[in-house]
Amino acid sequence: MGIKVDLDKCKSCGLCVSACALNAIKMEEIGGKKKAVIDTATCNLCAACLESCKKFGAITITKDSSAEIDIKDYKNVAVFIEQHDGKVAGVSYEMLGEGRKLADQLGEKLVAVLLGNGMNEAAAELIKYGADKVVYYDSPEVVKFRDDTYAQLVSEFVDHDKPSILLAGATSIGRSFIPKVAARVWGGLTADCTGLEIDKERKLLLGTRPAFGGNLMATIIAPDHRPQIATVRHKVMKAAARDDSRVGEVVVEKVDSSKIIERTKILDFVKEIESTVNIAEADIIVSGGRGMGKPENFALIRGLAEAIGGAVGASRAAVDAGWIPYSHQVGQTGKTVCPKLYIACGISGSVQHMAGMQSSDFIIAINKDPSADIFQIANLGLVGDALEILPELTRAFKER
Repeated sequence: MGIKVDLDKCKSCGLCVSACALNAIKMEEIGGKKKAVIDTATCNLCAACLESCKKFGAITITKDSSAEIDIKDYKNVAVFIEQHDGKVAGVSYEMLGEGRKLADQLGEKLVAVLLGNGMNEAAAELIKYGADKVVYYDSPEVVKFRDDTYAQLVSEFVDHDKPSILLAGATSIGRSFIPKVAARVWGGLTADCTGLEIDKERKLLLGTRPAFGGNLMATIIAPDHRPQIATVRHKVMKAAARDDSRVGEVVVEKVDSSKIIERTKILDFVKEIESTVNIAEADIIVSGGRGMGKPENFALIRGLAEAIGGAVGASRAAVDAGWIPYSHQVGQTGKTVCPKLYIACGISGSVQHMAGMQSSDFIIAINKDPSADIFQIANLGLVGDALEILPELTRAFKER
């Protein structure tokens, strides 16, 4: 890829300077006039300046034909391992399980990519969960997630190891930085997948994901780009089983902090304090929607969740109303969950919400409207006011 400025077309407006988040563009005196000059060493080809200069067409980005990738150079399946405070996230074990399956179908190796600090033992443990090789970037710089740093390091891994497939969880972290990796390495990305398969004839990754609000399932391929990248929703894949007999290789990479270009700075990190468990890991979830009436009534949701050892969930309507933080949102724009028991209280059942919880083992719906869509997928439906039913349920469970 290459970027250049046509000085004859440049109008010295400076719009491109304002559009560049990396400060890679300066206005310099050329031939008696101020012209835009791009520092190609800093530029990451994000194309923000291209958009700002659309009216004049002075900036162009071209793909060098000599830089065309040879797909044959790419092999193996890579999995990004997400960690929080030095502990591997549950979604990463699901990625390892699915990655192991894909690698076996291709007859290739499974490589795990971990960014953290003081996690040597955790890195070695990933071998027991299916990885043949672990590339571990060890540095205090990567303990807390930052988009640019993670994107830069994972992109460097891709450029060096050249995996044919790269998987990551469709979590807030994966959704944030994996698209940047795809743009940097010129890879093909399918986001929010609920199913992965291999086209054995062409050795292509088939990424299946809901489209048009969950009304149909689209299968997407990237035949001309490598790596084939997919983010996968939490709780839709089976987690890898531990096998203590497995052996593999752990490669520790040191991070040169002087080469990291980061546009953000972490000032503070505030944990959300909750008395109930995380919905992404929960076997039981009690969710509330617009039918709960007001934020104070979510105390009834929390009460039942605590009584049965469950997590508190919510519909998008409740989150958008400010009744409960986004971290509790279940649905297509929130978290996909798959608990053993899901209790929906005052939730009508939009397509987006049901797309995120309909794979639950058992669903109980409580709603005043007998024609609510949620009853179409519920195993058990209670027609009534959740504000009256919830206290009675909580009391009954506590007595048991």
